[in-house]
Amino acid sequence: MTSPRDDAVSSVRHWQSAMQRWINRRAPAAPSVTLDHRKLFILPTRAGLATLLLIALLWLLGTNYENNLVLALALLLLSLLVLLPLHTFGNLSGTRLQRLDSPPAFSGDFAALRIAVSGRGGRSREGVEIYWPGQQALRLDLMTEEGEEALVTLPVSGRGRVRPPRLYIQSRFPLGLFRCWSRVDLDVEFLVYPQPKSAGPLPDSGVEGEGEAIHRQRRDGDDFAGLKSYRPGDSLRQVAWKQYAGGRELHSKEYHSSADPRLWLDWDQLAGRDVETRLSNLCHWALQAERENKAYGLRLPGGKIEPGLGVEHQQRVLTALALFPVRGPR
Repeated sequence: MTSPRDDAVSSVRHWQSAMQRWINRRAPAAPSVTLDHRKLFILPTRAGLATLLLIALLWLLGTNYENNLVLALALLLLSLLVLLPLHTFGNLSGTRLQRLDSPPAFSGDFAALRIAVSGRGGRSREGVEIYWPGQQALRLDLMTEEGEEALVTLPVSGRGRVRPPRLYIQSRFPLGLFRCWSRVDLDVEFLVYPQPKSAGPLPDSGVEGEGEAIHRQRRDGDDFAGLKSYRPGDSLRQVAWKQYAGGRELHSKEYHSSADPRLWLDWDQLAGRDVETRLSNLCHWALQAERENKAYGLRLPGGKIEPGLGVEHQQRVLTALALFPVRGPR
């Protein structure tokens, strides 16, 4: 048997879900949105309700004491309340919001959305505020039809592809007695990288064979490659003494290492840690290798990215880390 509190919570959630579906029908997701009467809502603010109460009190005083001056003041304020909603609504109506870009972000940081805000009708728009729910509002004054660019930020806490909530745009212009607002969905999707966490210095850049971590490197290489003419300074241990004793010129032995000298950021190098910690450590290593200008590759269960450098390579590596599926420890 459910408690009254549970019933109340269920009713609130049902109402919120129904309201969200209604808003989605009136203002569907789109990269560009122009505000009109279908997408805008307007209600009096607390100051507006207080003004309405003041008008009622003035009307009672004026009628009880037959004071025409007080009645005139009440009528003046009432006419102001009748006209203000039109100005507040018109200040936001026709405003156009267009998504420009939403660069990737790191978990635990702020994701940023850059949008172009403009108006039509050849009039200015003042006191326009744009914000994510729970975040500080960005205030704009659109004095020309060209508009302005706005950058709104939102904290993100999980990696992968994140869809933010609807963006609020509102105005209380000119006197703050009415609030006109809308909730728009610019079809935004943030790519969130894992939060970088240090795992110590970069791993050794030697790998034996195809994918096995090397734990040793021989000083002079592994495989005999041939002979080369002796040069002063070559190690005497590499001199081909047998050939020299046979009457040939002095040569040195040349070796090639079988180890891969490239830097690999390998999932298996972080054994014993949970999935998210491994991804955060690999992310930190990738950023460190890029800063130190060391070509690096990435090995993950199910795939790898060959070593490279540069912005595009870094984005490929970080994207692979961000979109890595959630799995249990290996």
